[in-house]
Amino acid sequence: MKDLGCGQVNENLIGRVVKLAGWVESVRDHGGLKFIDLVDITGEVQIVVRPETVNADALKDLDNIGNFYVLNIEGEVRRRPEGTENPNISTGKVEVLARSVKVLSKSDVPPFWPNERKQISEEVRLKYRYIDMRRPQMRKNIIFRHLVARKIREFMWSKNFTEIETPFLTKSTPEGARDFLVPSRLYKGKFYALPQSPQLFKQILQVAGFERYFQIVRCFRDEDLRADRQPEFTQVDIEMSFVSEDDIITLVEELLHFVFKECLDVEIKIPFPKMSYQDAISLYGTDKPDTRIPFHIKDLSGAFSNTKIEFIRKFLDVKGKVLAFGVKNISASKSQLVSLESFAKSMGGGGLMWFVFKEKQLVASPLIKFISDEEKEALSQLCDGNGISFAVADTDEKSRAIISKVAKLVAKNFSLVKDSFNFVWVVDFPLFSWDETEKRFVSEHHPFTSPKYEDLGFIDTDPLKVRARAYDIVLNGEEIGGGSIRIHDPELQYKIFKILNLSQEEINERFGWFLEALKYGAPPHGGIALGLDRLVALMLGEESIREVIAFPKTQSGVCPLTGAPSDVYLSQLKELGIKVETKE
Repeated sequence: MKDLGCGQVNENLIGRVVKLAGWVESVRDHGGLKFIDLVDITGEVQIVVRPETVNADALKDLDNIGNFYVLNIEGEVRRRPEGTENPNISTGKVEVLARSVKVLSKSDVPPFWPNERKQISEEVRLKYRYIDMRRPQMRKNIIFRHLVARKIREFMWSKNFTEIETPFLTKSTPEGARDFLVPSRLYKGKFYALPQSPQLFKQILQVAGFERYFQIVRCFRDEDLRADRQPEFTQVDIEMSFVSEDDIITLVEELLHFVFKECLDVEIKIPFPKMSYQDAISLYGTDKPDTRIPFHIKDLSGAFSNTKIEFIRKFLDVKGKVLAFGVKNISASKSQLVSLESFAKSMGGGGLMWFVFKEKQLVASPLIKFISDEEKEALSQLCDGNGISFAVADTDEKSRAIISKVAKLVAKNFSLVKDSFNFVWVVDFPLFSWDETEKRFVSEHHPFTSPKYEDLGFIDTDPLKVRARAYDIVLNGEEIGGGSIRIHDPELQYKIFKILNLSQEEINERFGWFLEALKYGAPPHGGIALGLDRLVALMLGEESIREVIAFPKTQSGVCPLTGAPSDVYLSQLKELGIKVETKE
């Protein structure tokens, strides 16, 4: 039916007869002479149909063809006449003079055209994803994703890793996000869970002696709706025995260096810098620092300790914070500043304070009449007396969350961020945090992360002082992976479960099988998981991971293409022993 792709037709084939198949991109009729742009996965080529070179039946079929019709063409490659070349496509110097044309499939008029410049809603794009993926950019993204996955495999195989699949139907061990549950028909009332990650299975593989494991794997998390998250996602999963943190960090740096060079022809500099968790929180307000941002966050709580501004005083009295940053030599319109205020309020805080300075004088601010000289001086220093300083007053946690996102938005809106790939490792995370709602310790990463040996003395007396042997890799302010050295001592693992306030019954039910496995010669081991969706999106400069996933869900977790999630037949529920309660 075809012996090469449309985009593979070139000058070396002039004079040869070729067979092509593809979709009609456009048709131009010049008084019986037709020009058809035919496209397939490889590209586009111009087909010329002359009445004298094609039989009458084929000409009749072509009278009513339109875009998206599928054609089979046989014809001779020839050079385009001088002055008609198209430099915008790879086949622009040649065309194919058709000898035979066959319509393989017809097409209705689509809801939108792949080459439309007007904005198409995401809902419509996802409902007609098969049309959306005909757009050159989407096609490029999906092919690029394939290339990245292929290069990852090539690298891992070259390092003697074994690719092993782990189960999708497994045991529910809820700790963190909710599991997607799958009811068992054979064992009514019992459920499988779809894996949030292959965490325990990859550790079991180390016990089994597979010292270098990896897979590119689908994972599932039933999270609350959040922007640019997917209920199912893909990660590059890696686990190794007899390694330290530095061994895994070096491997990942070499992997990313290889992938960026092979896929983008970009030489990223390794090793990547490292930053402690405390420094990341202090300087950037987040454990996902964008190190391209040219300014740091400062704690001005001390400068405002005697403030007369009531709403700031309210937060400082309950150990809240005043966090701020300044940007030198910029100016902003009132509408830009109001927009930033609205953005801060949308995150649930009290809003954003801004202060415009010229030659060390405060010249504009909603608080200009209420700010003290000491407070002015502290704010002025942030922008060297010329520019704008921004501040947030709130609880410790909320002030950091708001100021870090405002800083990122300011850097973007005022073009302060260079177009580059800035990697950083964040290390020295706390092993635990305190959940005020549940009144218990929770794992900062997951309960299988090893504590630093030098901090083990605090584990019984002050768990919040214990640091983890964990490491996250951040690219341009986005976490693209996280890992740790794992606990391989069953007694220490049991102790961690108890600190997390799990009962003996819960430990046995959820993790008894895993603790038993650790008793049979578990080697020291560690690993990491890299988010493939996020990595590919960042490499391509896409704002959303949905642009690099073939069939993503919407922000509300719905698939417009298939209508999932959907109702099922009562007979199916009965077979599973399930009764559904519906809200009125």
